[in-house]
Amino acid sequence: MERFFLAVQLGVKNLRMNIGRTIVTLSGIVVSIATIIIVMGAGESVKRFVIDMVSVFGTNLIQVEVRVPSGTQSQDRSSESIAGAANVVTLTKKDGEQLSRLPNVDAYYAAIIGQSLAQYREVNKQIMIFGTTPDVVQVDQNIHISEGSFYDKSDEMGLSQVVVIGDGVRKSFFGEDNAVGKTIKIQGNSYKVLGVLEQRGAAGFFDLDSIVYMPLETLQKKILGLNHVSMISIRVKDESSTDATAEDIRWILRDRHNIQDIRDDDFEVTSIKEAQKLLSSVFGAINSLLLAIASISLLVGGVGIMNVMFVAVSERTNEIGLRKALGATSSDIRGQFLIESVVIAIFGGMMGIVIGLVLLKGVVIMAQYAQFSVQWVMYPEIVCVAVGFSIGSGIVFGVYPAWRASQISPVIAMSHE
Repeated sequence: MERFFLAVQLGVKNLRMNIGRTIVTLSGIVVSIATIIIVMGAGESVKRFVIDMVSVFGTNLIQVEVRVPSGTQSQDRSSESIAGAANVVTLTKKDGEQLSRLPNVDAYYAAIIGQSLAQYREVNKQIMIFGTTPDVVQVDQNIHISEGSFYDKSDEMGLSQVVVIGDGVRKSFFGEDNAVGKTIKIQGNSYKVLGVLEQRGAAGFFDLDSIVYMPLETLQKKILGLNHVSMISIRVKDESSTDATAEDIRWILRDRHNIQDIRDDDFEVTSIKEAQKLLSSVFGAINSLLLAIASISLLVGGVGIMNVMFVAVSERTNEIGLRKALGATSSDIRGQFLIESVVIAIFGGMMGIVIGLVLLKGVVIMAQYAQFSVQWVMYPEIVCVAVGFSIGSGIVFGVYPAWRASQISPVIAMSHE
């Protein structure tokens, strides 16, 4: 151990004596490790951002959405478009009523989304209308009323022209005034504001405070002229039976829609847990690919280390001969130069980690400034991977120069000028 620390001291001393060359060599490693930190950290931050966006409504949910039938197993589903899915009209509120009878279903809501221009006095605003059944407040337990109340089943059955507005819509139309009881106009018709939701912020790219909730059939019949829904959201009682419940839902919908072949499914059933697992798997693969690409930059830094070590061997040939004449073995010489290579890599790696963390933090702050709810995500494993890469590059690219140094003959070395 004493010989090891002595070798480290000699390595650091020699690096300080050639500070200019050392800095040039470090730059390659610094850039490489900083890139790895940024790529892995950004990847984890985006992964967490997307998973949180999916999980914002709860983890005990099963989502049923319309889907263009795939036709054949070999057909690429990427060809399915939003416009195509919008033409699927087979999913209805009655499907939701049937699914609600399953033993593990606690509550459900059926919904369809529309857009329209809303007006209050001289203020006009393009709004997103979420037409849904009243039980949405039981399924999405993040919905909380700050003023007034939510509409009920009598409003749904009677096609009442009532709305519950998000906090952002309230501020646009009414400022800080009480909005309950006032009316806004949608497509020229008056809609009474029953309630205002508590501020929720954004779920990913979707501003939850800009939503206007309306009874499902009111939106269907009086604004959109439709009879179908685009989604049914179900809250289960027992999360451990979510997969079994999802399979029951598939069988019921196939029976109701007269589907004989699963390739003709005009719906997609996905649990939030399934979506989380799928997203984690996809982002894991993407992050691995990005890490592999970023690691290519280590070749540049590694080649720089190798070149510098070759120059060091050439410049210190006399030193090598003297040390061997005084009893140093080839192993001692090899270890000395290998340690110097690793020291360079470690110094460069630590600097790269610091710079990478600072730049990543800056990227996250800029994303948050742009209203994206991206959070700082940096696991210790990421730093460990970066350190491992830097040490590995020092060893891999330092082995050959160190071996060359150890093979120099003491006689030739001592006579070298």
